[in-house]
Amino acid sequence: MNRATRDHVNMGMEPSASALPHQERPPTPTTALSASAVHASRLAWLDALRGIAALVVVFDHASYSYLAEYRQELMPEFNTSRYGIMVFFLVSGYIIPASLERRGCVRTFWVGRLFRIYPLWAVVVTALLAADLAGVAQVRDFGSQGVLSAAVAHVTLLQELLATPNLLLVLWTLSYEMAFYLLVVALFTVRLHRRSMGVSVTLAVLAALSVAAGVTLPPSALSGALGTGPLIALASCAMAVAVCCACAKSPALRVCGGVLGGVLALVLVAVNGGVPMWEGLVILAVMFLGTAVYRAEQGHSSWRSAACAVVTVLACAVGSAYAYGDSGNFTRRGWIAAFLLAVSTFAAGLAWRRRRLPRLLIGLGTISYSVYLVHPVLLAVSDGTFGRWQRDTPLLTAAFYAVLLPVSVLTYRYVEAPGQRWGRKLAGRLRPPG
Repeated sequence: MNRATRDHVNMGMEPSASALPHQERPPTPTTALSASAVHASRLAWLDALRGIAALVVVFDHASYSYLAEYRQELMPEFNTSRYGIMVFFLVSGYIIPASLERRGCVRTFWVGRLFRIYPLWAVVVTALLAADLAGVAQVRDFGSQGVLSAAVAHVTLLQELLATPNLLLVLWTLSYEMAFYLLVVALFTVRLHRRSMGVSVTLAVLAALSVAAGVTLPPSALSGALGTGPLIALASCAMAVAVCCACAKSPALRVCGGVLGGVLALVLVAVNGGVPMWEGLVILAVMFLGTAVYRAEQGHSSWRSAACAVVTVLACAVGSAYAYGDSGNFTRRGWIAAFLLAVSTFAAGLAWRRRRLPRLLIGLGTISYSVYLVHPVLLAVSDGTFGRWQRDTPLLTAAFYAVLLPVSVLTYRYVEAPGQRWGRKLAGRLRPPG
């Protein structure tokens, strides 16, 4: 299937959030689903949004195994997984720049990100490989690509942007998350981080112009020109240099590192992604739109300016999808409906941010990263053991949730939460560069 036109949100079988669903405040001291302590938090509404998005993404992926007939009817009209990840991307856009600015230090920001993402990532990848060795799941074929280059691409989390098949296909969204982190750090180091609205609008306009101009680069165009292995080596070295320099004490090195990382992210998203150029740019625009809303909510800019940015991004995104048309598994009406509902869901959450929200949704948001990464492994085991059901079986879908959620609570409690504690301890020992 053509990677440029395939449905990239087929993440469970075929990436939250997830976007990725990453929370910044400390985990609750009790179980993850006992979320009473966070009701008073001003970020509780974001957890609630993540909880909704996680449930929808899991439903989408479980439908391949248990609701194939229903999925075939639904997807052309409403892309459920695209809805979920767009909500995740909006939430990330709201939270991530705020996290960096609150710390005021690129070094501690990267420490926090590493300890937030990698512990569970490593556990899930290991579990999938173990299931493959046991014969109860199947790891995706990497073709002629070497194990070392594939491993390096995955460690950078940029594998989706480096023409490397995702070991777990939900991992594709982490590549766009990482690109967003690099861009956020770049803007912070050159003191342009308050220009989120302009960045979001610019990216959205570029997306629309690329479609209008008929720019149709082949998928992973840069890898095709340079070779997958050489590009992985070049990009991974550039990323390492960018992160290290951005964390340096020298202001000049910090600026150089930030700019290098930002350029790397933009180039990879624009010309080497597995989705069309316009959609990669829209994804980044959506994340920065979340940041623009944060700016307005904090009083850094006016709500009128934020509303103008929202209208512009929506118009460019919808126009780009409509002009792109139907191709392969991509249907513009399904994409547009999911995109508009995702933005509406985020707006509703924002409007309700000062109200008391359901404890269950907040708890689900707390464990949403575990739900996001664990569910495709369980589905892979289910498919490898029992196969996919040809007829709709709603009871099996409910049973899958009944297994997934307790497992996710355990992985949150014993993997995610300790990783976050270690990250905070290490970050606390690091002083911001002088």
